[in-house]
Amino acid sequence: MGSGFDDQIGAACGLGTVGALFDASAELHAREIAIEHRERAITYGELRDRVARLTGALAARGLRRGDRIGLLSRNRPEYLEVELAAANLGIITACLNWRLSGRELAYCIELVSPKLLIVEADLVPGLPSSVKSTPVLQIGPDYEAELARQDGRTPPPSAQPEDGLVILYTSGTTGLPKGAVISHRAMVMRALVFTSELGITPHEGFVAWAPLFHMASTDHAIATLLRGGTVVVVDGFQLEPLLAAVSRRRIGWLVLIPGMVEAFVDGLKAQRAAPKGVRVCGAMADLVPPHAIAAVTELLQAPYLNSFGSTETGLPPATRALIAPGEVPTRLSKRQNAFCEVKLVDADDNEVAPGEPGELAIRGPTLFSGYWQADETNARDFRGGWFHMGDVFRRNEDGTLDFVDRAKYMIKSGGENIYPAEIERVLLSDQRVTEVAVVRASDSRWGEVPVAFVACRDDGAPTEAELAELCRRELAGYKRPREIRFISFAEFPRSTSGKVQRHELERRLKA
Repeated sequence: MGSGFDDQIGAACGLGTVGALFDASAELHAREIAIEHRERAITYGELRDRVARLTGALAARGLRRGDRIGLLSRNRPEYLEVELAAANLGIITACLNWRLSGRELAYCIELVSPKLLIVEADLVPGLPSSVKSTPVLQIGPDYEAELARQDGRTPPPSAQPEDGLVILYTSGTTGLPKGAVISHRAMVMRALVFTSELGITPHEGFVAWAPLFHMASTDHAIATLLRGGTVVVVDGFQLEPLLAAVSRRRIGWLVLIPGMVEAFVDGLKAQRAAPKGVRVCGAMADLVPPHAIAAVTELLQAPYLNSFGSTETGLPPATRALIAPGEVPTRLSKRQNAFCEVKLVDADDNEVAPGEPGELAIRGPTLFSGYWQADETNARDFRGGWFHMGDVFRRNEDGTLDFVDRAKYMIKSGGENIYPAEIERVLLSDQRVTEVAVVRASDSRWGEVPVAFVACRDDGAPTEAELAELCRRELAGYKRPREIRFISFAEFPRSTSGKVQRHELERRLKA
């Protein structure tokens, strides 16, 4: 065949973009409910029209393929409208965490240089002064007026499968957030792989209660809209709306994370209406008490997802294992998903033998496209054509994977990633502090929480209240140490190279 036919065949066989696939889904399911939020129900036809109008509004503002939008909002339908409208034009939506301190938020915004900030009205006053020159569109009357000015006719789609769709922020090992670029290709493949692995049907819904600036809600809300299901939008963990959604709709994957499972169990026991049907529940089984897993799965009559994944990979790396309803798990080995390759390697990137610990490296179509403006980090993490996650596992003889440790002392608290270096840097900004080490402590509610060991100058020391206030000003709430322990500089346990031995400090917490 000639090259012209090859090009046409290639275009027809290629992976679609999120905007084009949503438009096709919305046309097929025009009268069905796409989004529920409080008392509001939005059909696919209505959502398609609003997305088309916003696409026109963004184009009228001069935004083009490759530009970035900063989105600062709590969970609400407009969040998904912005992501889908930007997708039509090949614009990347940077999903900003409204819980961050002003310093942290300023860094995340400045990192991506957005051409426009779309901000929930009551969050506008909290925008950092350093970004005040960036145009702002407020969600509310201004946003609705912008849509009303459009006729619903969109410019020709310009996005390509490898274009960035969203930027989701993940903590860096130095404490500075990194912007993970998730492409259209990765998002579509995440939807396909997860649907295939868990057998989610086209019309099973999803409850987007976790923040939409997180992978779980953005990935699976978009996947649900591409399938033709209903996304129930809830702003955070609110027990009553969550219970109502479960009793009213069949849910494919019900996200449950450490810190909320036991409260949800109590709610299920108290309510009279039985769940309509949940295919699978849960996440991060390692951080949830085994008895709580047994209780929630028994009440929902749904298995618990023994997951392992990341913002960079989506859930696919090792999320095939399920814990049966009512089972108190004694082993939490992971199972590798289909449609990806996984290997465990040593410090020289040689594959390790079964039973030996090694860093997990993965390649597959769900992977992100790298960190925004981080060439050195990308070169290191994607070396050899594999993405190196930094998490250590052992492969068992039966092929399952056992988690060994989190790389670089990351703390996982209620679904949030916390890196000690960020907290340490804030505490060390007080000149009276001479040494800091932040370690993880077990917590019955959140799984893990940060605890800070601090040494101070002999000629003057801050109080615990002063350091707590410093953290309050500089850090998001979930990152602040739950306890500050003062010890002398000499009491810090060190290796022969002078590095603080964090495991020894963690041992002290358990004593």
